[in-house]
Amino acid sequence: MGSAGDGGVCALWRWAEGPEERRLLELFSYGLMALGAVSSLLLRFIPMPYGRYSSRRFGWLLPARPAWVLQELPSLLVPLGLAACGGAVAAARPNRVLLGCFLLHYAHRALIFPLLIREGKPTPFFTFVLALLFCAFNGYLQGRSLTTYATYPAGWLGGSRFITGFLGWLIGMAINIHSDHILRNLRKPGETGYKIPRGGMFEYVSGANFFGEILEWFGFALACCTIESFAFALCTLFILSSRARQHHKWYLEKFEDYPKDRKIVIPFLY
Repeated sequence: MGSAGDGGVCALWRWAEGPEERRLLELFSYGLMALGAVSSLLLRFIPMPYGRYSSRRFGWLLPARPAWVLQELPSLLVPLGLAACGGAVAAARPNRVLLGCFLLHYAHRALIFPLLIREGKPTPFFTFVLALLFCAFNGYLQGRSLTTYATYPAGWLGGSRFITGFLGWLIGMAINIHSDHILRNLRKPGETGYKIPRGGMFEYVSGANFFGEILEWFGFALACCTIESFAFALCTLFILSSRARQHHKWYLEKFEDYPKDRKIVIPFLY
């Protein structure tokens, strides 16, 4: 990753670098954990206004595809911009690999996933803005950590923590993508209404796509071993487990034949 020059935005980032910003990232990480916990509590009483729960009460409705692209894009562009500013930490091989994992996920979520959406439900403006702000914030948090402050010893990529975490990230991403594929193909062309998802991890949990993403980010956190990555994983667990619980309850109410032994989001446990 080379330098983007001495002027403009990169100069501003270099000026901001130091113990004060490092402490700020730690505080932001604690804030992210608290945000996840509070959101999890609120979602027990207020359904996430997204997808099948979409409502005009939360602002005018935006087309699903462009809304998804725009809200996810900051998690791709912000870390890329930080990496483009260069520096010894950003150039280190472990940092490039770890940042590459983060960017690969969001390249898929921002650029590929929206193209696969089939007549997705419109997104309320309020939900879109929240997602946009979160992606910009987390893109800065993870990107700044991995391009400026996270340092790793020689041999990190061959160590047990990285390998175990990387495998968790890879398997989680595969589960997430496969589960989304199952959900997209529940209905044949011309069909309407909802069906019970079957196959893959849906045989074990109602929120198979959420389980995959939770596993993915906890694997990423183990591979990174930073407070920023752990905060993101924990926030993901809080929010997605609440959304999975919401889906599970909806399935049980809508389908009399819904598998009663299927857990919510963690196979065999919850």
